[in-house]
Amino acid sequence: MDEQPQGQPQVHQPKPGHKTLMGVLSYLGILVIIPLLMAKDDPFVKFHIKQGLLLVIVEIAVWVLGSSMWQLWMLLNLVNLATLVFSIIGIVNVVQGNQKELPLIGGLAKNFSF
Repeated sequence: MDEQPQGQPQVHQPKPGHKTLMGVLSYLGILVIIPLLMAKDDPFVKFHIKQGLLLVIVEIAVWVLGSSMWQLWMLLNLVNLATLVFSIIGIVNVVQGNQKELPLIGGLAKNFSF
């Protein structure tokens, strides 16, 4: 660890892969809570947290609908598949260092504020 001059507050420097890890966790379902609590001040991570939260909300809505409306089983499975594909796209964007909106639903993520 680098030594700080005496009397200077120690500044936390994130490790190089910290942003990437937090960004990837944003797309892994309920694990979005981890970056939300630990790295929401970073603009790159915050962008991906918002998109990950949107996917979690869709997953929860599908779960609730699926438990009460079994007739929609096939449609809900397609929505689940779409959220999986969107999560993969989001993870690829994080690893590449991009802040690209997810197709079809990415624009809705802008509505989150925290």
